[in-house]
Amino acid sequence: MFMNFLRNNTIAAGILTVLRLYLGWQWMTAGWGKVTDGFSAQGYLTGVVNNETVMETYPTYHAFIESFALPNAGVFSFMVAWGELLVGVGLLLGVLTTAAAFFGIMMNFAFMFAGTVSSNPWMVLLTIFILAAGYNAGKFGGDRWVIPYIQEKVFKNKFRKISEQSA
Repeated sequence: MFMNFLRNNTIAAGILTVLRLYLGWQWMTAGWGKVTDGFSAQGYLTGVVNNETVMETYPTYHAFIESFALPNAGVFSFMVAWGELLVGVGLLLGVLTTAAAFFGIMMNFAFMFAGTVSSNPWMVLLTIFILAAGYNAGKFGGDRWVIPYIQEKVFKNKFRKISEQSA
């Protein structure tokens, strides 16, 4: 019953739009600051490697950071800065909303595995509603036009249109 409301109801779409705009603004401003100020993840990644709690609690993640992310800190700095900015823009415009929310929640979890709490749990909680709502979360955004276009041009009507499922 709640999922039906979340995925199909116009009132839910309005509520989700407010959540989407809030999350989008958080991501966009964080990313914009990193893109324009020359962000480097080197210090952050070094801190994660030196964090004993991360080492003990998430040994596989710690090994990934130590042996892959830290040696490639420049690439990760670029990916984090632009990833945050693009997730924010996608959520603000309501374009590819579920994809933007998915990549946003992946970053939130990566930050939490690294030992950073901050606003990440709150953003994860709100993002879960956007992901569960699917198309309805971007109904009052660019997804209203983008998703049907992608379905028509890319998938050649092989699947029932999402916009028809929500009707």
